[in-house]
Amino acid sequence: MAARAGVSPMTASYAFTRPGRVAAATRERVHRAAHELGYRPDAVGRALRSGRTHQLGVVFSEHLAYAFDDPQAARFLAGVAEVCVEEGRGLTLIPTRGDAADAGRVLSAAVDGFVLWTTTEDDPVLAAVAGDPRPAVIQGGPPHQGIACVTQDDYEAALAIASQGLHEGRTPVVISFPLDRDREHMVTIGGNLPPHAPFPVTDARLRGYRAAVEQAGLSWAGTPIAVVARNTQRDGFAAARELAPALAPDALIIAMSDELALGAHQALRETHPEAAYLGWDGSPAAQRLGITSVTNPLRDQGRRCAQLALDPDRPNDQEIPWTITAGSAPPHPAAEGR
Repeated sequence: MAARAGVSPMTASYAFTRPGRVAAATRERVHRAAHELGYRPDAVGRALRSGRTHQLGVVFSEHLAYAFDDPQAARFLAGVAEVCVEEGRGLTLIPTRGDAADAGRVLSAAVDGFVLWTTTEDDPVLAAVAGDPRPAVIQGGPPHQGIACVTQDDYEAALAIASQGLHEGRTPVVISFPLDRDREHMVTIGGNLPPHAPFPVTDARLRGYRAAVEQAGLSWAGTPIAVVARNTQRDGFAAARELAPALAPDALIIAMSDELALGAHQALRETHPEAAYLGWDGSPAAQRLGITSVTNPLRDQGRRCAQLALDPDRPNDQEIPWTITAGSAPPHPAAEGR
């Protein structure tokens, strides 16, 4: 091809790999020669030679379909994708299954860096990725040496929103994310929960809710808690149905996500019309139903994770801010007389 275009082999190579270093007329001559000879650059060979794939890997500790089914996961992925488009990178989704092959599956991916969705402290993928020379960033934690972390203060946000909801004197119940990688569904009370949950997001929010309940002079040990297997409206619906027989008419449903709160609302709207709901994510659907929620700008978190994975020297010294979006749920009957 170089001979046909009348240039050196290096110039022919630069016409494809570093086109800015080749004069436009020369570049056109090389491309014309390539077309006549039926030549196309081999992306795999180029990656092997350069050691770069120009792909960013996103590791999900959920079923892969979760990235598309869950609105917040989709927003996070959209933020990652935005940066990939801006930087001319591709995006590779890497699913994990919670088995011994996860670490090898992740490390064998042909990517230049990793963005990890929140996982548990005992996930072997963390140590594997931390020991790999490619940069890695995790959303939501857990913090791990060698992996940058992008998160918000879940404890303080949980304390704030639960305290706000309990000001009306309602009786709290909690619908929680999974505690660990076993994702065991259960209905229990606060006193029966383990002292620590390996999922850092679950652990921080439970601690915040507990602090709010106890500061309100109520018993955390006796607070009903439903732990779901997945963050879906279907799981929230099922959890609320199981809790319903023991719920007070004025129950305060404290859910760890808007999806769970929406499912609970659907399950209880006829049997417990005076119940109030707290969620997490500030979704439009929750706002339309008057569900008070914590904003969780996952699109922004996705952008920051991607930026850090592509540029490890970029500063990461700012925690993601959060606010509470007030819902318009009916007031507690006792509050109307105050």
